[in-house]
Amino acid sequence: MPALLLIALAGAIAQLVDGGLGMGFGITSTTIMLCTGLGPAQASGVVHVAEVGTTLASGLSHWKFGNVDWKVVALLGAPGAIAAFTGATLLSRLSLESAAPVTATILCLVGANLVWRFSRGRIAREIRIRAYSPWFLIGLGAVGGLVDSTGGGGWGPVTTSTLLSMGRQSPRRVVGTVNTAEFLVAMAASTGFVIGLWPQLHEHIFAVIALLIGGVITSPVAAWLISRLNPIALGGLVGTTIVAVNLPGPWWGALLAIVVGVGLTLRGWLRARVAQRNVSVVTKRAQAISV
Repeated sequence: MPALLLIALAGAIAQLVDGGLGMGFGITSTTIMLCTGLGPAQASGVVHVAEVGTTLASGLSHWKFGNVDWKVVALLGAPGAIAAFTGATLLSRLSLESAAPVTATILCLVGANLVWRFSRGRIAREIRIRAYSPWFLIGLGAVGGLVDSTGGGGWGPVTTSTLLSMGRQSPRRVVGTVNTAEFLVAMAASTGFVIGLWPQLHEHIFAVIALLIGGVITSPVAAWLISRLNPIALGGLVGTTIVAVNLPGPWWGALLAIVVGVGLTLRGWLRARVAQRNVSVVTKRAQAISV
């Protein structure tokens, strides 16, 4: 029972992170669940089975509000699903001793990417609607799917971050499209884990339910927090925590990662404030001139 409560808490925290950043449910919940004693493959399998439900609900919601580009969903989701199934199958066949460092390395890299992304302190850029290259989307989906299944998460940090940085679609359109495509990735990864780890997943079915319940409970709170949380501070601190928890070596290495991560997060937050202040000044001057 205590373990199930911890897993439900992992789902709740992960959903809060995902609601604030538009990404992070898989990687955050996997990191927390690894701390409860589950092995890398088991943790990733439980998370992806639970994500089938959360991504389906998310995708339907975004479709209802017109936030989905179905062409991008197909080009991104299909190769992502193939890569996710391949990664899940490979991870299922690795021993615990072999899988642990693989998963820890991927989680560290994804966490470091989050810290780096938010340390730049960029505010919303100008959107210029343009089509993506089909081959670019296929490659991005494949990389995102492989990272997601072998690291227990990472689809959002890889794909959402990349597409947002290109500024070719509105943020709500990018998030809605990526979340909808993630359903295909979660389904494929879950299938791979079920084939390779059915006895273990069957044993941890209550963990799947607990994770799903935790995420559902905090979904309304996450929707409320998304307009109030500072995404740079949240993203940087989440990335720092993921790196510190999964970094191998002595304790001082994790402490150093925390110090560096917090410092970079603070740098990004300060840079964003300066940039926002400059934009406000320019806007006020333009309004004064027009008057």
